[in-house]
Amino acid sequence: MIEENLHRILKELPSEVKLVAVSKFHPFSAILSAYQAGQRRFGENRPQEFQLKALQLPQDIEWHFIGHLQTNKLKMVLPYASLVESIDSVHLLDLVELWGKANGRTVDILLELHLGAETTKGGLTEEEIEDILRKASGREGIPEYPHIRFRGLMGMATNTDDESVIEADFERISKLKCRLEEMFPELPDFKELSIGMSHDWRLAVRYGATIVRIGSAIFGERG
Repeated sequence: MIEENLHRILKELPSEVKLVAVSKFHPFSAILSAYQAGQRRFGENRPQEFQLKALQLPQDIEWHFIGHLQTNKLKMVLPYASLVESIDSVHLLDLVELWGKANGRTVDILLELHLGAETTKGGLTEEEIEDILRKASGREGIPEYPHIRFRGLMGMATNTDDESVIEADFERISKLKCRLEEMFPELPDFKELSIGMSHDWRLAVRYGATIVRIGSAIFGERG
């Protein structure tokens, strides 16, 4: 079933859009089924589970961390993550930079925009993101965050069945990403837009998603 679901999605997904199979809460066996079907990019959102899977599953898997990253859990995530999609505060960004400096690593990240209507969701404001990138670009002197590679934006649309609301969210983040690309040519890696999940990924693709995060449509509902 996992293999069939995966192949059905990939057949419809444009080849230039990256699929992150969201494997959070699913067992090793489910991940291995997707792996054997050719999937190599997986997403997790709990540091302890992320670390365990990264250490015990095949080493050619590209792991994305997609959940809220508590500042005291960096060592569980940063050594293994190909991309941290969920940098949702300046404080967290500063600590990731310190970790990168201490460990001689450059960390690839996405800045998470507070996109949906829910106040419980984390994320940065558009103004905070612009300020971060201005500092990283070096326009205010020596570039800040030398151990971070800014790869783009991530966002989660409002949790609703109203497609017009979801479209408005996706349009907003897509326009912001395009504007930031134009504003900061000094940051040539800033190209990714991670939006869209199992229920709305087709809409996300229409609004320029380069990464979609799909879980239940591949693995089924978690038990």
